[in-house]
Amino acid sequence: MDILFEDNHIIVVNKPQGVASQPDETGDKDLYTQIKEYLVEKYNKAGDAYLGVVHRLDRPTGGAIVYAKTSKAAGRLSEQLRNGEFDKTYFAVVCGRPRDAKGKIVSYLKKDERTNTVKIVPQATTGAKRAELDYELLEYNKETNHSLVKVKLYSGRGHQIRVQMQSIKCPVYGDQKYGGENMPKVMLNLYAVELSFVHPVSKQKLIFRVYPPEDMSAWNEFKLEKYLSLKTNYED
Repeated sequence: MDILFEDNHIIVVNKPQGVASQPDETGDKDLYTQIKEYLVEKYNKAGDAYLGVVHRLDRPTGGAIVYAKTSKAAGRLSEQLRNGEFDKTYFAVVCGRPRDAKGKIVSYLKKDERTNTVKIVPQATTGAKRAELDYELLEYNKETNHSLVKVKLYSGRGHQIRVQMQSIKCPVYGDQKYGGENMPKVMLNLYAVELSFVHPVSKQKLIFRVYPPEDMSAWNEFKLEKYLSLKTNYED
């Protein structure tokens, strides 16, 4: 595991793509279970170790994610999430170029559990959930017709970025589910590059930044360090 930060209250990890954030119906080894096993071994715990899920990343999406090591930390972080004090920023390589350099997308989404797909539906639809994000075009590659965009989420709906970017005709590169039949079969070019919140006990503002894997060709079309510094404001 790529552990970004750990203390007595929280653990922040750079989640690999293709790994679920928590157990699901597939039975595949998930990050939640891996961290619990790590905690049991590291601290010689008898039996189980507490680990609270605060937020999730879809299986194909990698990046910074935090889990709580105590119920008190879990409750306080979840409250920040509900109050909009929990910031999540993503980078995505999308096909095409957004019409507007900056924009807000507000939609109502509904998940089909049978097909594990999400659709945009009218607001009054039973089970519809409001989804909001801001995006910013950072750079456009005319040769490949790819754009690097920064996305800030204000809600955490499953498949949200993928569905909403597709709704403006800019599907995420590598998205086999929402990008159409001609989408190349490569890893999804969507990554949670920055996570910030207030520490549940010390009250210090924490900021974690990571880069997507370097071996993903579409990311290599852009100089990510130009738009994302891994140095945070509380580091020496």
